[in-house]
Amino acid sequence: QVQLVESGGGLAQPGGSLRLSCATSGFSFRHYNMIWARQRLGKGLEWVARIYIDGKQTEYDDSVKGRFSISRDNTKSVLYLEMNNLKPEDTALYVCVRGGTITPDSPRGRGTQVTVSS
Repeated sequence: QVQLVESGGGLAQPGGSLRLSCATSGFSFRHYNMIWARQRLGKGLEWVARIYIDGKQTEYDDSVKGRFSISRDNTKSVLYLEMNNLKPEDTALYVCVRGGTITPDSPRGRGTQVTVSS
Protein backbone atom coordinates (compact mmCIF):
# COMPACT_ATOMS: atom_id res chain seq x y z
CA GLN A 1 0.00 0.00 0.00
CA VAL A 2 1.39 3.35 -1.06
CA GLN A 3 1.77 5.69 1.91
CA LEU A 4 3.10 9.23 2.26
CA VAL A 5 3.14 10.82 5.71
CA GLU A 6 4.17 14.42 6.23
CA SER A 7 5.50 15.89 9.47
CA GLY A 8 7.33 18.93 10.75
CA GLY A 9 4.71 21.61 10.34
CA GLY A 10 3.73 24.05 13.03
CA LEU A 11 3.67 27.69 13.97
CA ALA A 12 6.56 29.90 12.89
CA GLN A 13 7.20 33.62 13.08
CA PRO A 14 7.83 35.66 9.94
CA GLY A 15 11.46 35.21 9.02
CA GLY A 16 11.60 31.87 10.79
CA SER A 17 12.35 28.39 9.51
CA LEU A 18 10.78 24.96 9.45
CA ARG A 19 11.84 21.62 8.02
CA LEU A 20 9.17 19.33 6.65
CA SER A 21 9.58 15.60 6.11
CA CYS A 22 7.57 13.12 4.07
CA ALA A 23 8.09 9.48 4.98
CA THR A 24 7.07 7.12 2.20
CA SER A 25 6.45 3.40 1.86
CA GLY A 26 4.78 0.91 -0.44
CA PHE A 27 6.59 1.93 -3.61
CA SER A 28 10.10 2.30 -4.96
CA PHE A 29 10.79 5.87 -3.86
CA ARG A 30 14.08 6.19 -5.70
CA HIS A 31 12.35 5.63 -9.04
CA TYR A 32 9.93 8.56 -8.73
CA ASN A 33 10.25 12.29 -9.08
CA MET A 34 8.58 13.98 -6.10
CA ILE A 35 6.72 17.21 -5.44
CA TRP A 36 5.94 19.39 -2.46
CA ALA A 37 2.68 21.23 -2.95
CA ARG A 38 0.56 23.43 -0.71
CA GLN A 39 -3.06 24.34 -0.30
CA ARG A 40 -3.84 27.75 1.09
CA LEU A 41 -7.21 28.52 2.63
CA GLY A 42 -9.89 28.61 -0.01
CA LYS A 43 -7.54 27.70 -2.85
CA GLY A 44 -6.55 24.59 -4.74
CA LEU A 45 -3.38 22.54 -4.47
CA GLU A 46 -0.44 24.42 -5.95
CA TRP A 47 3.00 23.14 -6.83
CA VAL A 48 5.85 24.53 -4.72
CA ALA A 49 8.93 22.45 -5.48
CA ARG A 50 9.96 19.42 -7.51
CA ILE A 51 12.93 17.10 -7.23
CA TYR A 52 14.00 14.53 -9.77
CA ILE A 53 15.06 10.98 -9.04
CA ASP A 54 18.76 11.81 -8.99
CA GLY A 55 18.23 14.26 -6.16
CA LYS A 56 20.28 16.89 -7.94
CA GLN A 57 17.77 18.48 -10.30
CA THR A 58 15.28 20.70 -8.52
CA GLU A 59 12.71 23.29 -9.52
CA TYR A 60 10.83 25.89 -7.52
CA ASP A 61 7.85 28.15 -7.88
CA ASP A 62 8.95 31.77 -8.04
CA SER A 63 7.19 32.52 -4.76
CA VAL A 64 9.59 30.30 -2.80
CA LYS A 65 12.73 30.39 -4.91
CA GLY A 66 15.76 31.26 -2.79
CA ARG A 67 13.92 30.53 0.45
CA PHE A 68 12.87 26.87 0.20
CA SER A 69 15.03 23.86 -0.54
CA ILE A 70 13.74 20.43 -1.53
CA SER A 71 15.85 17.33 -0.98
CA ARG A 72 15.50 13.59 -0.71
CA ASP A 73 17.14 10.61 0.95
CA ASN A 74 16.67 7.65 -1.35
CA THR A 75 18.18 5.27 1.22
CA LYS A 76 15.45 6.19 3.71
CA SER A 77 12.67 6.91 1.20
CA VAL A 78 12.11 10.35 2.72
CA LEU A 79 11.43 13.69 1.07
CA TYR A 80 12.33 16.98 2.76
CA LEU A 81 11.47 20.65 2.43
CA GLU A 82 13.66 23.19 4.19
CA MET A 83 11.75 26.44 4.55
CA ASN A 84 13.58 29.63 5.46
CA ASN A 85 12.62 33.29 5.73
CA LEU A 86 9.00 32.28 6.08
CA LYS A 87 6.28 34.76 5.21
CA PRO A 88 2.63 34.92 6.31
CA GLU A 89 1.60 34.02 2.77
CA ASP A 90 3.41 30.68 3.17
CA THR A 91 0.66 29.64 5.58
CA ALA A 92 -0.88 26.50 4.08
CA LEU A 93 -1.32 22.76 4.30
CA TYR A 94 1.84 21.26 2.80
CA VAL A 95 1.45 17.98 0.94
CA CYS A 96 3.98 15.65 -0.64
CA VAL A 97 2.97 14.14 -3.95
CA ARG A 98 4.43 11.21 -5.83
CA GLY A 99 5.47 11.93 -9.36
CA GLY A 100 6.65 14.87 -11.40
CA THR A 101 3.22 16.38 -12.00
CA ILE A 102 0.08 16.70 -9.92
CA THR A 103 -2.92 14.84 -11.24
CA PRO A 104 -6.17 13.83 -9.52
CA ASP A 105 -4.80 10.31 -9.22
CA SER A 106 -1.35 11.26 -7.88
CA PRO A 107 -0.67 9.51 -4.58
CA ARG A 108 -0.27 12.08 -1.82
CA GLY A 109 -0.19 12.44 1.92
CA ARG A 110 -2.70 14.15 4.15
CA GLY A 111 -0.42 17.09 4.68
CA THR A 112 1.13 19.02 7.54
CA GLN A 113 -0.08 22.49 8.49
CA VAL A 114 2.32 25.42 8.42
CA THR A 115 1.20 28.68 9.98
CA VAL A 116 3.36 31.78 9.78
CA SER A 117 2.26 34.49 12.15
CA SER A 118 3.66 36.87 14.74
